[in-house]
Formats: sequence, C-alpha cells, structure tokens
Amino acid sequence: MYHTWMRYFTPSPVHHRLGLVCLGVGLQHGRLPTVGPRVLDHHVAVVVGAGSGWYRDPEGRRTTVTAPALLWLLPGVPHHYGADPGTGWDESFVDFTGPATTTYTELGYIQTDRPVVPLSDAAPARAAVGRIVRAARRDNPLLEVETGAAVHELLVALRRARADTNAEGDLVLQALARDAFLPLSVAEHAARHGMTPAELRGAVRRGAGCSPKDYLLGIRLGRAKELLAATELPVAAVARRVGYDDPAYFSRLFTRRVGTAPVRFRERQGRTVPGGWSDRVPDPDHPPTITTRSP
Repeated sequence: MYHTWMRYFTPSPVHHRLGLVCLGVGLQHGRLPTVGPRVLDHHVAVVVGAGSGWYRDPEGRRTTVTAPALLWLLPGVPHHYGADPGTGWDESFVDFTGPATTTYTELGYIQTDRPVVPLSDAAPARAAVGRIVRAARRDNPLLEVETGAAVHELLVALRRARADTNAEGDLVLQALARDAFLPLSVAEHAARHGMTPAELRGAVRRGAGCSPKDYLLGIRLGRAKELLAATELPVAAVARRVGYDDPAYFSRLFTRRVGTAPVRFRERQGRTVPGGWSDRVPDPDHPPTITTRSP
C-alpha cells in the first residue's frame, strides 16, 4: 500500500523568463510502484527522506539508494528506479525547467554525472518542497512566481545537504577548508583524505563548482584580506599565515586575483570601526555584536 499527493501545472512563457519554473510537485510514501524505464523532457529532483531502494542508469548499472538521498532525473536521459518492495520509502519530488538550469548545472548544483546523491540531511530540502506544496493551492494567484522562487531555494538546500565525504567520513569541503593554509599540493590534500586526485576534483567540483586549487586559493585569499584589513602584520607575515613562504609570489598572486596589491588593499580599508579590530576570525554561529551606550 502507498499514499500519494501530487499536482502539475503549466507556467506561461512569461514565467519561464524568470529562469526556473515549477511544473509539478508531489509527496509519496509506502511501497511505491517502480518508475520507468522512461525519459522526460525536464528535470526532476526526487528527495528520499526515509527508506531505501535502487536506481538503474542507462547502461544498466544498479545503485542502492539509502535515505537521505537525492535522485536527479535529467531531460533526455532514461531512468529506472524503485523503492524496496518490503519497506518502501518516503519521497518528495519537484518537476522543473527553465533557462537557469544550464547555469545551475555549470555551477555543479545539478549533477549530470551523478544521478544518486547521498544527503547529510533531507529536512531543508523537504521544507523547500513543503513551500511549493503550500504555494500550489488552486486559488493562489502567485502560484508560478512562488513555486519558481522555491525551486531556486530547493536547489540551494540540496547543494548544502550533499554528503560529499572523504574516506574517513569527513565532509570534503570542510576538511579542505581546515587544511587550506598547509603547504600541500592538491595530490597531497587528496592523499591526506584517502582519495585520488581525480576523486578529490570530482568531490570539490560537485560541492563548490570549482577545482580544488581554486577552492583552496579562495579560502587563502579571503583569510589574507581579513588579516590585511584587521591587523598590522607585515605582508610577508600575512603570506606565511595563509600558506605562502615566498612573499613576492604571494603579492603577485594577490594582485592578479584581487586586482590590487596587498599594501594598496590595506590602505583602502576603513579603520574607524566601533569596538576596534581583532585578528581573530569570528565564529559564524556566534558573530560579534557592537554595543552602543546611550548619551
């Protein structure tokens, strides 16, 4: 036995120009019937919140699906999947299309090479689907705009929830950020996390939409900007703190990527901030606050 609720609609050409449009949404749970083999002309994100099942790709390879997980159903690509016949699963799905799908694919939010994606948590994605369900009421005059906006939110939630892990079960991006200032090559970073360089490149590309080198460089330069703006450390000391033993090379790299030399960047930063400066990067979960006194 299974239970299902779904609704489909047809946005106008004007709404397609918003970038993303929702074509349908559904909630299902139980011993669901097998889907496919079939081919669609649009994208579908299937979020499996509980249970397990399987997915078979166009070459016939079968992958076990264990919640929480995401199935990407891509336009023009045959797919075939089903819940475990004994236990079933809970799923939420959203059909969508629009010109912005190309950009989201280029950025790695939609993964054409990875139809089954383990998730660390399905709750944020299911919450975004819930907003689509609420907006899909038949008397809603803003249905197309609200559901389209929620698809953007869903893609971000799915990107954040991907369980891209290394051999030790650590989140790859989190581990790389932690080790970003160590003098390691990409190959050495990969070995440190029990991965081949190709596996590391794939994980970072899926998670951040860029190469490991660019991801590490972004973290290093971001930290360098903080140190230049918030401390009086010499440029050579800043370079060493972010992983560069050669200050001249660091200055050239900073200038090329940021567009201005480190010294000039420091000069441009305002220094009159209430409460003074600190050389510690604040915890994003506990940001500093500025307390003002009444005159």
